[in-house]
Amino acid sequence: MTARVLDGQALAARLQAEIKPRVAEFVSTHGRPPGLGIVLVGNDPASHVYVRNKVKAGSDAGFRVDLERMPESATLDDVLALVERLNRSAAHDGILVQSPLPKSMGAGAQQCVFDAIAADKDVDGFGAESVGLLCQNRPKLVACTPAGIIELLHREDIAIRGRHAVVVGRSDIVGKPMALLLLHRDATVTICHSRTPDLAAVCRQGDILVAAVGRAGLITKDHVKPGAAVIDVGMNRVTDAAVAASLFPAGHPRLASFEARGSVLVGDVHPAVADVAGALTPVPGGVGPLTITMLMTNTLRAAVARGGASPSPASAS
Repeated sequence: MTARVLDGQALAARLQAEIKPRVAEFVSTHGRPPGLGIVLVGNDPASHVYVRNKVKAGSDAGFRVDLERMPESATLDDVLALVERLNRSAAHDGILVQSPLPKSMGAGAQQCVFDAIAADKDVDGFGAESVGLLCQNRPKLVACTPAGIIELLHREDIAIRGRHAVVVGRSDIVGKPMALLLLHRDATVTICHSRTPDLAAVCRQGDILVAAVGRAGLITKDHVKPGAAVIDVGMNRVTDAAVAASLFPAGHPRLASFEARGSVLVGDVHPAVADVAGALTPVPGGVGPLTITMLMTNTLRAAVARGGASPSPASAS
């Protein structure tokens, strides 16, 4: 068996094409574009790359995107004051505070900031109110990566209702909201984590298996039920030659890429799982591209809700 590839890159392009006329319709109706405020604090290199991609995606879709940069020395009170200004802004329908925040702000700073974002502008879906509404199956805005996975399953005609879904990972950003979204679509859901006994045996029960733990190649063929749909959320940069060799056989193009660059980007799912699974997301090009696209979808949804109009029907999220 060779798994069907679930092409998130192609779906993201289709979704972006669908968003543009809806944005144009919003502009025609309300006389302004949907507005997204992005807050970037500090000098984290990865955060700068992510934010640059988000700004580009929003601008390409026709949004107003305002990037608010704050220095590494900014205090928690500084960030909260900026969030409150964006909460009050009539021009901004969505607010995103890029994580992580500087460690100097303290362990609880990030959630404190997320919770300060108004629920109707919380386009990342990380605030306590947003999560509570999701738990009750009446969400306003849902975390982008899990929402993108649901959209992918829907568009690829992978049934959720009545299926057993196994989610490996219990983070607030992916694992928990993913489990809730699947549960609300009538799947039987098992959540696994580092303390789960006999992880492989539990994972093999899943008709749908979502891996979101941040550990390269953790999910092997032994973890996968034949024919299962496997969603790989992991984004792990491997720099160890031995680890790369354990993932790809000699002569594999990805191993050649590693040898040329000194690193390779891989998921939580071992590539050999393609021999067992019925469908599989690649890394890169699977879940990743959908995350930013769903951020745009959330921003448009927030804008329409604030504008007093009814949003276009969402196909899955």
